[in-house]
Amino acid sequence: MKHRAADNFRDEGGRATQGAVAEYHIEVDVPTQRLVVRDRQGGEVTRFRIATARNGVGEQLGSEQTPRGEHYIRAKIGAGEPANAVFISRRPTGEIYSPGLREAFPERDWILTRILWLCGRERGKNRLGKVDTMRRYIYIHGCPDQDPMGVPSSRGCVKMRNSDIIKLFDLVPVGTRVTIRD
Repeated sequence: MKHRAADNFRDEGGRATQGAVAEYHIEVDVPTQRLVVRDRQGGEVTRFRIATARNGVGEQLGSEQTPRGEHYIRAKIGAGEPANAVFISRRPTGEIYSPGLREAFPERDWILTRILWLCGRERGKNRLGKVDTMRRYIYIHGCPDQDPMGVPSSRGCVKMRNSDIIKLFDLVPVGTRVTIRD
């Protein structure tokens, strides 16, 4: 049974989404550390510098690698939160990131501003079992502005500048297809 992009998608408020899910397609190119948003005809809408996993690509649970293949945005988290809002377990902590906060909590994996939670579409490759992208908590998310873009440095997620994740979050709906290529 093939997955239909408009089935069972809910936004942050629990409302079903319809129609616009095929408006855009996100392509993550790991070798160039670029994220490109394309329209229905394949034309480039916008592009961003990103940072994928420092451990390279792979799908195994616990690998801290960026998963490859076909995904979709399963949830959008953080609408209305300020830039640099800190998230832990997909919940805003009420903190605003600063270098001082980083010094106080050097072990944190800084997930900031907005979260696009990814879900795999390929059973056995990035969906279900020990390769499930969603269960691995793989996101496209904001990060501290001093973190370098264009250099693999995440723990598996796709990191973006805070201003860029806000633009992307506002542009694409839940259900948007995401392809991660190596």
